[in-house]
Amino acid sequence: MDTTEITADDLIALVRAYNPKTNEKRLRAAFDFGHEMHDGQFRHSGEPYFTHPVAVAAILTEQQLDDATIITALLHDTVEDTRASYKDIERLFSAEVAELVDGVTKLTNLQLNSTETKQAENFRKLFMAMSKDLRVILVKLADRLHNMRTIKAMRPDKQVQKARETMDIYAPLAGRMGMQWMREELEDLAFRVLNPEGRASIIRRFITLQRETGDVIQRITGDMRAELDKAGIEAEVFGRAKKPYSIWRKMEEKEQSFSRLSDIYGFRVLTGSEEDCYRTLGIIHGRWRAVPGRFKDYISQPKSNGYRSIHTTVSGRDGKRVEVQIRTRQMHDVAETGVAAHWSYRDGKRSRNPFAVDPAKWISQLSEQFNAEENHEDFLEAVKLEMYADQVFCFTPKGEVVKLPRGATPIDFAYAIHTRIGNDCVGAKIDGMRVPLWTRVKNGQSIEIIRAQGQTPQPTWLDIATTGKAKSAIRRSLREEDRARFVKLGQELARSAFAQVGKRATDKVLRTAAKNMRIDSAQALLAQLGSSEITGREVVQSVYADITPSKGEQIDAKRAVVGLEPGQSFSRSPCCNPLPGERIVGITFRGEGVTVHTIDCACLSDYEDQPDRWIDLRWHDGNHPAVYSTVIDLTVGNGAGVLGRICTLIGEASANISDLEFLERKPDFYRILIYLDLRDVAHLHSLMLTLEAESDVAAIERYRKIDAQSPTR
Repeated sequence: MDTTEITADDLIALVRAYNPKTNEKRLRAAFDFGHEMHDGQFRHSGEPYFTHPVAVAAILTEQQLDDATIITALLHDTVEDTRASYKDIERLFSAEVAELVDGVTKLTNLQLNSTETKQAENFRKLFMAMSKDLRVILVKLADRLHNMRTIKAMRPDKQVQKARETMDIYAPLAGRMGMQWMREELEDLAFRVLNPEGRASIIRRFITLQRETGDVIQRITGDMRAELDKAGIEAEVFGRAKKPYSIWRKMEEKEQSFSRLSDIYGFRVLTGSEEDCYRTLGIIHGRWRAVPGRFKDYISQPKSNGYRSIHTTVSGRDGKRVEVQIRTRQMHDVAETGVAAHWSYRDGKRSRNPFAVDPAKWISQLSEQFNAEENHEDFLEAVKLEMYADQVFCFTPKGEVVKLPRGATPIDFAYAIHTRIGNDCVGAKIDGMRVPLWTRVKNGQSIEIIRAQGQTPQPTWLDIATTGKAKSAIRRSLREEDRARFVKLGQELARSAFAQVGKRATDKVLRTAAKNMRIDSAQALLAQLGSSEITGREVVQSVYADITPSKGEQIDAKRAVVGLEPGQSFSRSPCCNPLPGERIVGITFRGEGVTVHTIDCACLSDYEDQPDRWIDLRWHDGNHPAVYSTVIDLTVGNGAGVLGRICTLIGEASANISDLEFLERKPDFYRILIYLDLRDVAHLHSLMLTLEAESDVAAIERYRKIDAQSPTR
């Protein structure tokens, strides 16, 4: 029916055809209200704007949806584009409809093709809207379908933007919801915009093929019907050529030309019972050769969106392959409408299809792992993995079924059972044989996970895992492990940074700093400080802005220590090489002035019985020059260019190398003492963190020369 001519009577007739008990008065009121609100508005094509909401409602009648969804379609743009308000919709048509219209309005405002981060944020909003009421997405998909059908009226750049968004998000979402017909049409409409030459070439080849081989579909359909009639099975048989985009994608994936592509025709057999499905399968396999590895039984192992069907690919005498789907009529209803079957009507009554999936359960399954992802890019990856995943079915040792995407590994299997089992995984057996964790699992395999206490996920697992759930759990575990290490380092850096301005990094101070820097907690602040996401100076500045030394001030190295007597000189002890920012103490030497040690220096035990020689000292507040020598003990791999890279990293950290001393030279590693000139202890920690991250650095620590004493005791 031409959507420009659909009247209120036409639409009501479409609804009444599958739902005789429809509230005709409410439908007519919604039609009239929408017509009035959009009066005077026009589409890019020049048609009255209200033809669009009516067309969207008509698309939803094809899925036999309830009155609330049809009314929402009629009103879905009123709050966004007219003077109508949420309150008006609620008052006139119910809170249920107002909520649905509001949900569609919010989705319309999402720009799903923008930057990665923004796209991920909007995806979160999309899934939140879905979780409230899936009918919001059903209206949005129908809205997108009509817009794609009429896309030629838009500007070329806008057409490409909408087509790309459709291909990336809405088409796979329709497929994931089980609405395969809508997925195929959306893909084909987008393909028409994004690659018109490619689409046209496939259509031309189809025409040539038909000219050469005749009507293959009619011939095979007739053969199948004849075989089923002979066996006394009552069934309907339908055949069709696959959509141009579906063929194009297979050509790309398999890197094959059109002439070498086999299953470009698809056939569907609808039977009266499940038993007849399996009888039909036997008859088809008896008449045509089954192609190995192309059989899937989604009746005994249905997809998460309720899809049930037997898929098989068979080969005729001419070697051409065709795909055959076998299902009951009830299964077909779910296959056509997917998750939407929950709301649809059949034979005038609200559908009680036993195969329809509860939308709430479906959404919770789909979004379970998405909520765990903090990082936007990881979230986006998880969503796209779930959108496009095809399934394989594996078994636990007890015979329970686990559904996984194609290409999944034993790690995905372990996490699918429970996060704890995934974290403890050390190996796996497939059908009793020990296999590497990167092995790709196949349909029907029995998998046993080998566990060990104390095992933690390895970073390499991220490359092995394919499911969003597994990747999320692995990242979470790795983050927690790194976090503990960074918090510990951050505590030392914070203490040092605050000590430089004569303050202490107490819990309260750190909580205040976190609040001022808009960081969730003091622990999170320390973790960011330890991982170099923020600096000690920034943390101090957030609490003590007025007393933080400016970058331009430099403390004279001769006056760097506070607490000396007038005219008293000092020197840094070579045993511990104290740096600005560290807690220090002075030991007096007659005629030599004061020697400065770190408070934890082992050499101080020599002076425990001489308390009169101890002086309480601290480093001067301010910005110290990089003139304070210290030594690091470094073990590095013996490879070409390794030492050069280490020296470059040190130079990039604004530290000067004053000397190098090789302690050990082995065939596979060197142990070196590197003598450095640094500003303070924060400078040292920052440099050590940088070097530790270098893959060729096996070990690094600050070198303390215990036997290096001052010349005069």
